Amino acid sequence: MALTGRAVLAAAIGALVVGLLLPSLLGLAVVEGLLLLGVLTDLLLAAGVRDLTFTRAGDTAVRLGESAEVTLTVTNPGTRALRGRLRDAWPPSTGTTTQRHDLAVPAGERRRVTTTMTPTRRGDRHAHRVTLRSVGPLGLAARQGSHLVPWRLRVLPGFPSRRLLPSKLERLRELDGRSALLTRGAGTEFDTLREYVPGDDAKSIDWRASARNQGVVVRTWRPERDRHILVVLDTGRTSAGRIGDIPRLDAAMDATLLLTAVANHAGDRVDLLAYDRRVRAEVRRAPRNGILPAFVQAMATLEPELVEPDARGLVAEILRRSPRRSLIVLMTGLEREAVQEGILPVLPQLAARHEVIVAAVADPAITHMAAHRGDATAVYEAAAAEKELAERRTTAADLRRRNVTVVDAPPGELASAVTDMYLALKLAGRL
Repeated sequence: MALTGRAVLAAAIGALVVGLLLPSLLGLAVVEGLLLLGVLTDLLLAAGVRDLTFTRAGDTAVRLGESAEVTLTVTNPGTRALRGRLRDAWPPSTGTTTQRHDLAVPAGERRRVTTTMTPTRRGDRHAHRVTLRSVGPLGLAARQGSHLVPWRLRVLPGFPSRRLLPSKLERLRELDGRSALLTRGAGTEFDTLREYVPGDDAKSIDWRASARNQGVVVRTWRPERDRHILVVLDTGRTSAGRIGDIPRLDAAMDATLLLTAVANHAGDRVDLLAYDRRVRAEVRRAPRNGILPAFVQAMATLEPELVEPDARGLVAEILRRSPRRSLIVLMTGLEREAVQEGILPVLPQLAARHEVIVAAVADPAITHMAAHRGDATAVYEAAAAEKELAERRTTAADLRRRNVTVVDAPPGELASAVTDMYLALKLAGRL
């Protein structure tokens, strides 16, 4: 049972009547009796809530930042019309526009209510419960009950760098020699023969073919295909940090999706590994036409773990999955202590067998802080920022001395920078 605002208003009016017109116990009893009678009448005549049936339909998955709709159908099998208010409870991170709906369902009919959500976090979001108040004809009291109507909405990682995909694929076509440009991609796989033009490398001249054609002919090459790429997401404590409104792990996921899309178009095979102290998620040998959905589903429920990553265990997992030479893209942090005590001692073992890229999310706020020195407080902040930037540069230099390629970029630029580095390695024939 629940009392409505109208019941509170009626009680207040009754108090005024007793105080001004009937200041006695009899007046009090009359007013309270009338109010109680009205409440009982509403409870007796209100439609029941226990026998109502509920079904859901709508979206089961949505990308982070996009909107989804879930429809709840309420069926009234009783003989009385239902009039009241419904609350469809969802977690706050689903970003529901409204969870409360006015509802009127005639006897034997059904009505639908739609909840629109724009989630603010990845992962699975479950409907909590549906609570319904059935108000009586006088509007003083209502029957109230709750029902469990399960539904799961999976919030997939966002892909804001998707807008860069056409330009990256165009760059890839240039490397493959399929564009209208005169340049050819470097590599070790023979492509075609063509006539020599000024500016071509003399080493690419095919003298036998030139003798047969009575003209200078050069070999053209294309980047190697079917190379193995393993993207490793560090889900340890450093991935929990937020750069502005974006968690570092989410920025790494965005970079992973862009790199995977481009590498898949290039004919390379891409696998995924998420690790801190144990394997949190993985994708192996996904079909080319379903690789992005497989990656998105695997990353959707990933959350940072507040633990120090096990670097030796990570390297062991990488070597087990990549027995042949591969490109290893490690999405992790560049914090000096974490790198020097974690991955730095074990990187030589990895870099000796594979091409390694370490990609980290930089904080543009630190760069901004280092550039401003307006007052004493700003000077101290700038000094701290400069120290942090110097440590990141030193850490990156330590990694490069171990034959590791380092990409350090803000969240909005990381995806493009990592993909450009992949294309540069492919152009140089290092994959």
